[in-house]
Amino acid sequence: MSAHYRYTAAPSADRNDWANIRALLPYLWEYRGRVLLALGCLVLAKVANVGVPLALKGLVDRLDVSTDQLLVALPMGLLLAYGLAKLGSSLFGELRDVLFTRVRYRAMRRLTLRTLEHLHRLSLRFHLERKTGAISRDLARGAASLSTILNYMAFSISPVAVEFTLVGGILLSQYDAVFAMVIFASVAAYIAFTFAVINWRMEYRLAMNRFESEASNQAIESLMNYETVKYFGNERLEVERNDRTLDQWEANAVKSQTSISVLNFGQAAIIAVGVTVVMFFAAAEVIDGQMSIGDFVLVNAFLLQLFMPLGFLGMVYRQMRHSLTDMDQLVKLLDEKP
Repeated sequence: MSAHYRYTAAPSADRNDWANIRALLPYLWEYRGRVLLALGCLVLAKVANVGVPLALKGLVDRLDVSTDQLLVALPMGLLLAYGLAKLGSSLFGELRDVLFTRVRYRAMRRLTLRTLEHLHRLSLRFHLERKTGAISRDLARGAASLSTILNYMAFSISPVAVEFTLVGGILLSQYDAVFAMVIFASVAAYIAFTFAVINWRMEYRLAMNRFESEASNQAIESLMNYETVKYFGNERLEVERNDRTLDQWEANAVKSQTSISVLNFGQAAIIAVGVTVVMFFAAAEVIDGQMSIGDFVLVNAFLLQLFMPLGFLGMVYRQMRHSLTDMDQLVKLLDEKP
């Protein structure tokens, strides 16, 4: 096999994720019109989503101070705005999905075809030394990884970034900077904690998978060689050997599950501290007359709204890492010189 491409289970030391992404961007550029429309729908969906707490703030303020018939008509308009904002958030979100779906699947199709065409151009030496099973798995995983990365970029990472920008602009322009500082500090702590715990627990998960595969292999081999095991009376030896491997699997499985509990509790603690601090400053300003009850509700809603999509952050981070690893194998295959 050529030295340019090797089948490895783990990413190589010189793997550059950004370089791999740039190598596959041309497949996305073909449908740039749809991509721009999808991004526009994304922005509109997030504007509508941010508008929901704003409409709720207006409702709370109006219902809190208005009693005469003239002002009762105002909450009706705000109620309508609240409903339209909720509907608009869902509508533009679905439009974004519809527009981007063809981009995602067309990119997978073109990448698969280009890789197949590239394989046909490679030298006879490469194919004489080929590992067809490995190539087919790399091709399937590489195309799927492109779809996964585009999916998370469009539906998980970009929406959060747009919403952060909108919420930050509102908080900095309408309220004291301390609210934006506390909220974004809480979110930064949440993200940093999540990444740290995921990287820490990944070694337990990998070890758990390794020992599980080893135990399964030992059990199957002992059954496939049943006559030899019986002939030498090694039943107990095989069981004890398998038990030692399963003991290591069990230890790592317990650590993996315990680390999940640490992650969940730490995330909940960061959210609780952030909400408490924000509510403390908001309550103090309400008492001083610098904020209304609606403002109090608004900053709390903004904080919780920002944390909601971050609940999937751990899963997105893991899947992105796995997808970038799979993509690296495919890029190496495309780099193989005919």
